[in-house]
Amino acid sequence: MPTPTRIALVGHGAMGREIERLAPQTPCAITRIYDEARPFDAATVNDDIDVVIDFTQPDAVLATVETAARHGIDVVIGTTGWMQHMDRVKGICDRHGVGLIHGSNFSVGVQLFFRLVRAASILVQDVTEYDVMIHEWHHRRKKDSPSGTALTMAGIVLDELDRKTRIVTDAINDTPIAADMLHVSSTRGGEIVGRHVLTLDSAADRIELTHDARNRSGFALGALLAAEWIHGKTGVYDFTDVFPEIMSQR
Repeated sequence: MPTPTRIALVGHGAMGREIERLAPQTPCAITRIYDEARPFDAATVNDDIDVVIDFTQPDAVLATVETAARHGIDVVIGTTGWMQHMDRVKGICDRHGVGLIHGSNFSVGVQLFFRLVRAASILVQDVTEYDVMIHEWHHRRKKDSPSGTALTMAGIVLDELDRKTRIVTDAINDTPIAADMLHVSSTRGGEIVGRHVLTLDSAADRIELTHDARNRSGFALGALLAAEWIHGKTGVYDFTDVFPEIMSQR
């Protein structure tokens, strides 16, 4: 029987607890759990950790990466809203020779959804009657808006659809949307796990592609797959880019 990948959870909220619940169904073992009462730092890190999975807050990511890298521990970052620090994160990983995988969304279903968004954007390229927009819903406690997933969707649309050249995320007050703008809007409230919709709208009809998360199990499974894959590698990877390779090795 292969040796399990030893995981430390940094953050033990809803996502951390779901990863802990699903880990026994995978080739991973949770060996340490860190939270606000027991933070992950040089004083608490242990030698029974292969990979850290971070689901915390954007302002905690750099410290997690620095601590893990100094101790030769690979990293999975499920937290969003920290990408402005990417250059520093890459530098830390390069300096210490560890691997890191990040993603706006680790859900296996969302990774399939991203590919549908790309296909739709390509198909509508020459069908100029359709305008394109994105909306997302999340629970009231989510701090970043729009979600990282919605921004990834927007990036895909801009990559494939020439008539959309810029993303608008601000509230629109008495200002028309220009034809080249891709409007990405958000709703926060209740207990919504996550809902993302790509809309193609014309005078004749409307087409919607929707991903609606029923629970957090898809996200947790993806994070565990990422942890197993990144262990022993070096460099920084985007989960969306390496998702096909990860799935082919299951």
